[in-house]
Amino acid sequence: MSSVKISVSAARRKESIGKLVVLEGWVRTRRDSKGGFSFIELNDGSCFGNVQIIAPNTLGNYETDVLTLAVGSSVRIEGVVKESPGSGQPTEVEASGVTLVGTCDAASYPLQKKRHSLEFLREKAHLRCRTNTFGAVSRVRNRVCYSIHQFFQEECFYYFHAPLITASDCEGAGQMFQVTTLDQTNLPHTDNGRVDYTKDFFGRPSYLTVSGQLEAETVACGLGKCYTFGPTFRAENSNTSRHLSEFWMIEPEAAFYDLTDNMNLAEAFIKRIISDVLRDCQEDMEFFNKFVDTELLATLRNVIDNEFVRLSYTDAIDILLKSGKKFEFKVEWGTDIQSEHERYLTEVHFKKPVILYDYPRTIKAFYMRLNEDGKTVAAMDVLVPKIGEIIGGSQREERLSVLEERMQDQKLDPSNYWWYTDLRRYGTVPHSGFGLGLERMVMFVTGITNIRDVIPYPRSPGNCDF
Repeated sequence: MSSVKISVSAARRKESIGKLVVLEGWVRTRRDSKGGFSFIELNDGSCFGNVQIIAPNTLGNYETDVLTLAVGSSVRIEGVVKESPGSGQPTEVEASGVTLVGTCDAASYPLQKKRHSLEFLREKAHLRCRTNTFGAVSRVRNRVCYSIHQFFQEECFYYFHAPLITASDCEGAGQMFQVTTLDQTNLPHTDNGRVDYTKDFFGRPSYLTVSGQLEAETVACGLGKCYTFGPTFRAENSNTSRHLSEFWMIEPEAAFYDLTDNMNLAEAFIKRIISDVLRDCQEDMEFFNKFVDTELLATLRNVIDNEFVRLSYTDAIDILLKSGKKFEFKVEWGTDIQSEHERYLTEVHFKKPVILYDYPRTIKAFYMRLNEDGKTVAAMDVLVPKIGEIIGGSQREERLSVLEERMQDQKLDPSNYWWYTDLRRYGTVPHSGFGLGLERMVMFVTGITNIRDVIPYPRSPGNCDF
């Protein structure tokens, strides 16, 4: 019988019993028995659990290799999968060969068999995928990404790649990383003393994108429906557990969609992601529910089992004012709703997700459609328990004159957005879209409370290690 290379995940399934297999992975633990056996816990990242390897002392390299295996060593195992007599593991592998692939210095290896703090693991980001927690985070993040593409492909949205370098500030906030090839020690200047960007690579000031939305609108106004999924960058000096300088955004855009269509899409999208993760990452999710947030599974099931509340901003302000609760941030019409207000609405008042809509025009971006009252715009935010806002979106302003007026209100030069305003000149249509931060979504489905622990290499103010 010839051997077949399989994953640890496959080796742990009962259907693998009786097969001669080859496994490759890293040693999690090694325990030596007086009966002439060593028990090796092997993991290769394919699943949360390990598979137990029984290595007999009859192996030719038992004394030299097996008894010296340290945590973190990499090995190749050949053996037969057998039914395990122990509880909690359906199978084990009786090894006929153990090959040491890579040694691991036990004295300096930082990931010993104990619980490490997430803060410590951030300092060892190049190794933390080997831990239970970050291995589980990585697998869930992968499933979330797969669900995102599945959902939009099934909804007939076209995937397109928005540019990462742009001259447009989608949010109008100016918090952008500049891209330049100019020698910073010898900058060229114009006659009036300003930096002469005509000498720069692109001939003008250019930046890393904060959003692919504006470009997505152009594609949607030709293909009907599209979505972006890529990295975005914010030069926001915010050193909090909820912000990153580099993160991944999903931004669908659809022509002939109004705000109600947009809200329906967002609700279905969130429910699809959660349903897929609960079905396909059960072992990882049980770990999070046990060690990270004991209410996690109940919270997620509550989201997929309930219709989201649709609530106007004005009604939300009224509920908050009448709540009798003392908030840190003042509740007042015309100001932004803070995280504590969002969590009160979702966790205390309604006890389920809420979609807020029709925000004051003064606190929202120029591209959001002005409502008939002249005071509010057709914006929406999807709020979920424990996180608050997880999606932000709007119906876009399709009327050229109103869009240009809104740009001027926010001191933006319409000529810098000539291509964007062209959409309103040539066959304008109502259209809508939203943005979901991938890392916020992974935080929600895992219960992890710091955004730096749901991305492989977090970028934040003062932190660009690895």
